Amino acid sequence: MLVRDAMSTVVLTIGPAHTLRQAARLMSARRVGAAVVLDSDAGGLGILTERDILNSLARDQDPDVETAGSHTTHDVVFAAPTWTLAEAAEAMTHGGFRHLVVLDDRGPVGIVSVRDIIRCWIPVHSVAGR
Repeated sequence: MLVRDAMSTVVLTIGPAHTLRQAARLMSARRVGAAVVLDSDAGGLGILTERDILNSLARDQDPDVETAGSHTTHDVVFAAPTWTLAEAAEAMTHGGFRHLVVLDDRGPVGIVSVRDIIRCWIPVHSVAGR
């Protein structure tokens, strides 16, 4: 199975000036755990995850003041839609992260998460029967 078979095509894109509260609201509304941050000043694409927001809150930072740009990961590992799920899982394990932005020649086309990969690897009927 390939990344394109497992990825979510709902790609939430935000700007670096979005506050963490705004980002969290958008992520919650779209039921996604990460947002692609488009920041041409910082080198293009980055990613903001639910963990980034959680870490900021744990440091008692104000989500109405803190911006996505201040918490974005810019050294992102990107996946191609043609990667195997094993390649994606290996990249996540090696990098210690749970989301990969999926790029093709047009730009971001999806995000694949550990949950997406597990959902593909474990048949629904085997979990439901327990």
